[in-house]
Amino acid sequence: MIPRASGEIYAYQLPCPEGGSLKGKAMQSKKLAKTALDTLIQILKEQGYRVLGPQIRADAVIFDELASAEDLPRGIKSIQEPGSYRLIDEGDERLFDFVHGPESLKRLLFAPEETLWTVSTDGEVRFNDNLSEAPPVAVIGARACDIAGMQVQDRTFLQGSYAQYTDPYYASRRENLFLVAVNCTRSAATCFCTSMDTGPRAREGFDLALTELEDEFLVEVGSAAGKAVAAKLPLKAATQQDTQTAAEAIQSAADSQVRRLDTTNIYELLFDNLEHPRWDDVASRCLSCANCVMVCPTCFCHREYDEMSLEGNHSQHKRQWDACFTLEHGSVHGGHLRPQIKQRYRQWLTHKLGSWIEQFGVSGCVGCGRCITWCPTGIDLTEEVAAIRNQPGLKSHD
Repeated sequence: MIPRASGEIYAYQLPCPEGGSLKGKAMQSKKLAKTALDTLIQILKEQGYRVLGPQIRADAVIFDELASAEDLPRGIKSIQEPGSYRLIDEGDERLFDFVHGPESLKRLLFAPEETLWTVSTDGEVRFNDNLSEAPPVAVIGARACDIAGMQVQDRTFLQGSYAQYTDPYYASRRENLFLVAVNCTRSAATCFCTSMDTGPRAREGFDLALTELEDEFLVEVGSAAGKAVAAKLPLKAATQQDTQTAAEAIQSAADSQVRRLDTTNIYELLFDNLEHPRWDDVASRCLSCANCVMVCPTCFCHREYDEMSLEGNHSQHKRQWDACFTLEHGSVHGGHLRPQIKQRYRQWLTHKLGSWIEQFGVSGCVGCGRCITWCPTGIDLTEEVAAIRNQPGLKSHD
């Protein structure tokens, strides 16, 4: 695996289309033929990485191990609406036009379930941590919203301005992760990353970033590890037309987004309206199934429990994903903190969009729209916030 050099940026100017509004770091003027994508996969494998990429499983696109570029969902596009997701095959040669599937990078860093430590006794009680160095993993196809979600979770699990302690399990996986981002040239109907300033172009947090052209990828380098891999690739100089085409395609994806979230004074908006009738309205539709939490790139609620052996001389202390939508998550001795669905939905939305900012200095929403797509009843958080914003004056008196 290639060692990292923190703080180094390798990026060059990506021109904006005339009248465009692309922000952030620039893009390197190099390109890679689509037929050479297997070269990238093989280089990463030779460096000791397990290479994951988007593949179709159970009629959805998820990250799974790549044997070659032939495993990628060629010609596949996703049609996403509130409560609806389906894949169509348009028969073209595009590899990354499906936008994204139900999972982000979260599963690869914050494990759905893991053993934190074990306890055993043979007359003497012994505590043993279960921490081992995470195997290096390379992901091809991470989207800008995925990387933004990862960076939000970094604030939760890695010691810094907002986290007092470092979670060693998350940190080990994070340190050994190589990211090949793909800039979006299409948006789903449920995307609103533009209004959250998190996409559709990845601006940081990646090792390499690709923008898909017709027969090639424009390549951007974002780290020392990425630079070392790029040096082994058969890259060619990109023309001004190449970079212009890439910029226009990304801008087109941004311009096509039909949803947006107005975050102006959103903390005050939500917490001044804790008794707004909209909470009852959404509760009448919410199933409290926690689909939105499971697909969210930033949600980190979990529970911890001990699993005993039948012999009684060994136990495992485990951590498992949980959700504030479950009744048990808000349970204390003697009762439930949030027995009503209305209260649980309100807790989720006010935390994610409001108090998360005070807690971590950033919104808990990156605008990926997964919670809208994968909600069985099609609840749209952008619609819920707009409804509260458009009916001012309903203040909480709690």
